[in-house]
This record gives sequence, structure tokens and C-alpha cells, in this order.
Amino acid sequence: MPRYSLDGRTVLITGSTGGLGAAVAQALRARGAKLALLDIDGTAAQAQAAALGPENLSRGWAADVRQLDSVETAVNAAASHFGGIDVVIANAGITSMAPLETHDPSLFERVIDINLNGVWRTFRAALPYIKASKGYLLGVSSMGAFVHSPLQGPYVASKAGVWALCDATRLEVRHYGIEVGSLHPTFFKTPMMDEVQADPAGYTLWGGNKKGFWKMIPLETVVDSVVAGIERRSKLIVPTRQNAVVARVPGLLRPIVDRLGFVGNTIPDAIAKVSKPTPIRNP
Repeated sequence: MPRYSLDGRTVLITGSTGGLGAAVAQALRARGAKLALLDIDGTAAQAQAAALGPENLSRGWAADVRQLDSVETAVNAAASHFGGIDVVIANAGITSMAPLETHDPSLFERVIDINLNGVWRTFRAALPYIKASKGYLLGVSSMGAFVHSPLQGPYVASKAGVWALCDATRLEVRHYGIEVGSLHPTFFKTPMMDEVQADPAGYTLWGGNKKGFWKMIPLETVVDSVVAGIERRSKLIVPTRQNAVVARVPGLLRPIVDRLGFVGNTIPDAIAKVSKPTPIRNP
């Protein structure tokens, strides 16, 4: 497959001022991409955009991924400003450290709402523009989708959900010429990881992420994998070879099921027959 050139394409990133979002934005701008930077802190997103180029190349908007109307407003404004959207990176995310027994219920719901529901809202808001450009959707998941850490129940559940959501969405939109991928990095240095390592529980669990399974990888490794993954329109992006087997084993049969289980126009035909969504209850 020819490389999907980023030069001149518009890339929208949520959680743009965080550690990964900021680093990816810089790398994409260096590739010639135009940047629509969305963050809950709109002032910070605007300052970030100004540092990366003039408004015709980089611009920031406030967006709260916990509110669909907030995301839609920002996405619509970005598409209007740049004349469309080619790539979406649903990157906004948080974590927490506590066992189920003592976890604050409201924090559990917040992690799920930002990490998982926020990806759904971002994809939903951007889909009309991605359909028009036959573009690419990328959900930021984690190796935590496959290796489930204790004391991080809501985080790993949300990241496993992002992986599943990306797979389901890929099947729904493939007949539009859209590709959908999920990113699965292991531990890497960001302000969020600094907080995890400063937490006595986090340090005890992973030993400061100095060696073994939990060893930290460079941020640059993750960023390079994101850029290469977008250029390949990859379904699964795993930054390190040693983690690739763990990440790929759960999905080994998925391509076979995708091809043989949903043949021809089965999926678009089913979509055409969907009425107003209603809950389906157990008998």
C-alpha cells in the first residue's frame, strides 16, 4: 500500500496539550500536516497551536470530550477553518490508582467517560468529515487493553473498550474507504506517568518502571510509531517489538472473522435497516 502522505492533510487531536498529544502534534507538523488541536483547556490549546505555526496551519479549540455538543462544536469549527479533516487522533485520557474496594465511584465513572466514551464522541463528531476525505481514525488505547494491571480497573477496562470500539467501528465504516486503528504503547514518560510513579502504590507495583516487563520506553519511540502508523493507515499500532506478540495474539482470529463472518454488503445492509436505537433487554 502506498504511504499515506501527511503533507497538507488536516489532523485533529484531542487532549492535545498532554505529553503524548503535544509530542505527536510537533512530529505531525514537521511532516507538513495542518493541526486542529483540541483540549479541555482552550487557552493552552491556542498557545500550543500558535507555537507550532500560523492559524492557517495550526489552530486550537476548547473541547470537553465528556460532552458531545462540546466536541461537535470544536470539530465543526476545525473542519470549517481548514476545509475538512483527514485524520483524527482520539487521545484525551486520564488514569487512577485504587482497588475496587476503595475506588471512588465518581472517579471510576470519570475515567471511563473520558477514556472510552470520549473516543466514541470524538469519532462520532468527526465521522462526516472523515467520510468525505476517506480518512483515518485512531483511538489511543494501551498495552493495558491486553495486560490488566491491578489497582487500575477503570483504566484498563476503558483501554480494552477503546480497542474493541476501534475494531467494531472499522467494520462499520470500511465500505466508505475509511481505516480505523488503535494505539497500544507500554509505559513511557509523560506528566501522567510522573504522577503514577510518585504514587507509592504505583511505584510498588511497577518498581519505578526501571526494568523487566514494566520498563519505560522513550516517548520518541511512541511518537514515531504513531506517525508511521498513520502513514500506513494501520489497524493496530504497537510501538515495541517485544510487546507486539502480546498485543496481536488476542486478535489473531479477528481478520478471519471479519472476512468470513461479514461478507459482501452484510454490514451496510444491516446499517440501512437500523431504526431508532433502543435498549435490548435480557429476557
